[in-house]
Amino acid sequence: MPLEIGGIKVEPALALAPMEGVTDLVFRRLIRGMGGCGLTVTEFIPAQSLVNGVPQFLRMAAFDPDEHPIAIQIYGNQPEVLAAAARFAEDKGADILDLNMGCPSKKVCRNSGGSGLMRDPGRCLEIVRAMRAAVSIPFTVKMRAGWDRETLNAPDLAWMCQEEGVDAVTVHWRTREEKYGGERDLSVIAEVVDRVSIPVLANGDIVDVETAVATLSETQVQGLMIGRGAIRNPWVFREIAAHLDGDSYPAVTMDERERVLLEYYDALRPNFKSEKAALGRMKKIARYFTEGVEGGDDLRQGLFHSQSIDEAYACIADFFEAHRSRERPMPV
Repeated sequence: MPLEIGGIKVEPALALAPMEGVTDLVFRRLIRGMGGCGLTVTEFIPAQSLVNGVPQFLRMAAFDPDEHPIAIQIYGNQPEVLAAAARFAEDKGADILDLNMGCPSKKVCRNSGGSGLMRDPGRCLEIVRAMRAAVSIPFTVKMRAGWDRETLNAPDLAWMCQEEGVDAVTVHWRTREEKYGGERDLSVIAEVVDRVSIPVLANGDIVDVETAVATLSETQVQGLMIGRGAIRNPWVFREIAAHLDGDSYPAVTMDERERVLLEYYDALRPNFKSEKAALGRMKKIARYFTEGVEGGDDLRQGLFHSQSIDEAYACIADFFEAHRSRERPMPV
């Protein structure tokens, strides 16, 4: 499934979605190490903070020398500020610049950023035009189906983006009002595909091979963007890529799952100033990572009640050892 965005090859045509408090450098390294992911995207970063040189947000824009292709995603509502931040991303060496028009966060939307922009097409036009004029690298936009089910304007906004020189769009099937709920409806994404000639990526509840195949079939998009499904299953990109190539991929063993979780936690710890902050992130990831795993609820509860990182590690060790004990053959 080939995908090219403004001359940048994304192969496989599978992208890691930007997720606040998740897709930092450590998590992106984890996903890249698994294979199958053709494009990584930073957490969404406020444009004004990049322009002001705020250290916290400059760190969020950092990526590894070999992390290519990489997109830096920014958000805001002021064309001139977003244009300046776009130039920062290009100077930083990003392969792709992405505008966030999809974040449902109340804080972001209250300031007319993220999916809040979808309520003001005129402002969207000004922003896209300013950002496109500011950089020469490929420029993409991520949006939702609309603000609510009464205003499903993603097809119109995607067409506007195309006419202003945007190289690709990603569309999440949910509206802003649906946030992380709603009934799965891919019709708006399919309508966007019919409306524009630039590549379209689909986003939303793509969590395994089955949902990936169904999304491709129902929408005819050129690529897929995976978010929370990658936290639950960091191997999902490799599994989907193998399936689309006609190959099989062996089931992930519990030993492999334990190794990956512990290696990720080990890499995560040095990036936080306090054990409490690191433990908070560990608990957040565990909420997804253990979903669908036998006994996962017990592990989640154990981690949530852990008061230290050592306690969390002991909880993980006990959980996986219990699994190994159940799998050992009974003595004869």
